[in-house]
Amino acid sequence: MQHLLPGISDVPPASFDNFVVGRNAHAVSALRSLGRDEQVCIYLWGSTGCGRTHLARAWAPCVVDARVDSALDTSEPVIAVTHVEALNDIGQTALFNRYNAAREGGPPLLVTGAAPPAQLALREEVKSRLGWSLVFELHALSDDERRAALQHHASARGMKLEVPLIDYLLTHTRRDMPSLMRLLDALDLASLTQKRALTLPFVRDTVHRLQNPELL
Repeated sequence: MQHLLPGISDVPPASFDNFVVGRNAHAVSALRSLGRDEQVCIYLWGSTGCGRTHLARAWAPCVVDARVDSALDTSEPVIAVTHVEALNDIGQTALFNRYNAAREGGPPLLVTGAAPPAQLALREEVKSRLGWSLVFELHALSDDERRAALQHHASARGMKLEVPLIDYLLTHTRRDMPSLMRLLDALDLASLTQKRALTLPFVRDTVHRLQNPELL
């Protein structure tokens, strides 16, 4: 069982390929083109778990979390700034300058936050620059969308995944889609290795063991 641990304990690298789009197709399409079209900045906002940080990591070679680096101290040319509402005064000035540089032909910029630009507790000139960006609200996946995505992934692997099993995973494990997909892969491998069907008791026991490495 030890070799199955990456299926649940490791967070897979964020990419566009392992982001379940749901109702966010326009935002993802625009982000894929950022840097290859005339758009210089995209601002993504939404509730926790909607995929803001995932998309930032998928797009940018350098992601700055303003909760950790509130002064936005980075020399990387292409960056994404997440949780922009946490920037201090120095960080806001740096973001203002980075945005203006992007408009003058510099590297593009991706910024994410918890609210629309006008509702952020930032200086007015910073909010106005973000408001001039291409702004998208990201929508978190509904449980039905998560179920459909898991069913599709399971079918592609030839797995028979009953609804009660999906509900158990959504209730007792990480709910972000990359981790859920990885967990399905681990369960499939465990099922094949042990020649066991994916019953609820088997899934429950396997998930418990994967979440508690000392039991392996």
